This record gives sequence, C-alpha cells and structure tokens, in this order.
Amino acid sequence: MVDTYTKINCPACGKEMKKIFLAENGFNIDVCDQGCGGIFLDNREFKAIDEQHEKLDDYILAVENNNFDIKVDEDAVRICPACGAKMVKNSTSAKGEITIDECYTCGAKFLDHGELTKIRAEYATEQERADAAVRALLYSPEGAQLGLAKTSNRVNRVSILGNFFTKFMH
Repeated sequence: MVDTYTKINCPACGKEMKKIFLAENGFNIDVCDQGCGGIFLDNREFKAIDEQHEKLDDYILAVENNNFDIKVDEDAVRICPACGAKMVKNSTSAKGEITIDECYTCGAKFLDHGELTKIRAEYATEQERADAAVRALLYSPEGAQLGLAKTSNRVNRVSILGNFFTKFMH
C-alpha cells in the first residue's frame, strides 16, 4: 500500500487522525492526537520506526508519552481505515508481551497509545528481534517437530535462521 494523503479515522476511537510527515523517512504516519493517542502505519512503515536507533520526530515521541483522556477497549475488533478489512491482533515479538492490530489485506498496523515506545524498548535491533524469534522456535514443541531441537551447533543455527528472518521481514 502506498502512503496516502486521505484523512482517516482512528480504528480504536473513531476520531479523525492527524497526518505527521517524518522527513527522515519520507512518509506520513497517522496519529490520533485528539482522541486515544493511537498510531496507524501503512504497509512497511512500522519497520522504519520500530528500532531504538531509528529517528522519530520529537512530536511523535511527545504524543506517544502523553496521557489521553479517551480510553479504548484494546481487545475490541478493529476495522482497517485504509481498506475496510478486519484487523487481527498479533504479538510483535517472541516475548508475546505487546499485541498490535494488523491488517492482513493491506499490511497496515495500528498501535495503541504507548505501544510504540514499548516496542522500541524491547530490542535494540531487528537482528536481536529475529534471534529471539529463532531461539523461541528452537525451544518450542513446534521447533522440535521440525527437527530444530537444541544441538551443539545451535548458535550457528540461530544466526543463520536469524539472518533469514531479518531478510525475510524487510
């Protein structure tokens, strides 16, 4: 999906979202600055701002750290404001501590207030995130069924699989 200048409404609270241009990245993100504080990201924008070293406009960090009066049901089903499809709740990492809304139709993501800060603090780099996913797979029942059980060359498998996941995710 290509970045759009069309105004959209927040999938969590219904308020009109404000477009914020991130000059460093060359795209807009949609921020619910008058409602719940959520952030809507088109297709691959999430990968450009999810790591600690990736520069974000000071305004976005200010919005992410504000307290917003409108509280929303984080477990409610959300509808993608870009394409109208039902969004699905998914964890952002192997830790499973942060759940965001994703649209499988257009690839958009919606983060509730504060989730971007938590995601950025979880891992320093995409490689760390990928390695954690591989470790989780290696020690899971699913990984054992695939023949990826812990072995003496596990470290090599982690880096090889981690590199694969990192390249696959970009």
